[in-house]
Amino acid sequence: MLSTTFFQSILLLVAGASLSSASPVWPHYSIDGEHLEVLNMRASTSVNPGAVSNVECLDRNKNIVFHDQNVAELSICGGIAGSIQKCGGAPKSTTGRSGSAEFKLSAATSGATINISKGRWEQCVRAARAVCPTGSMKGTCTGGASSGNVNFTLDSPL
Repeated sequence: MLSTTFFQSILLLVAGASLSSASPVWPHYSIDGEHLEVLNMRASTSVNPGAVSNVECLDRNKNIVFHDQNVAELSICGGIAGSIQKCGGAPKSTTGRSGSAEFKLSAATSGATINISKGRWEQCVRAARAVCPTGSMKGTCTGGASSGNVNFTLDSPL
């Protein structure tokens, strides 16, 4: 015959196992602080969807660092950061590159030159990023050329 202490031992063992298995196992998610900063910045910035057309996400998993994108964005036309308000020199194409980001722009109309303003260019990129929040992309900025629009691609040269 089994003793009472044996049943008490089994009961304690089962109760202990039940309590330990009842505690939830939470998945561990890690979100980079830069990602949260970018999301906050994008949420507080107005977007003009008419600033861009024909946006296509090329590779959503391509790692383009946000800071590199910003520097490359202002590096087109030899640099339009600061007080420079328009692309100078009337190029038919231009490139802005920094680290993991490279913008390539070209006039959409044959024979036209790029004269995009900094404000129009920034609106175009914001609107394109609203469609493709991550990775590489291409699209067309509304206006910004001596005649017509400006085609662009954002990719990573790495």
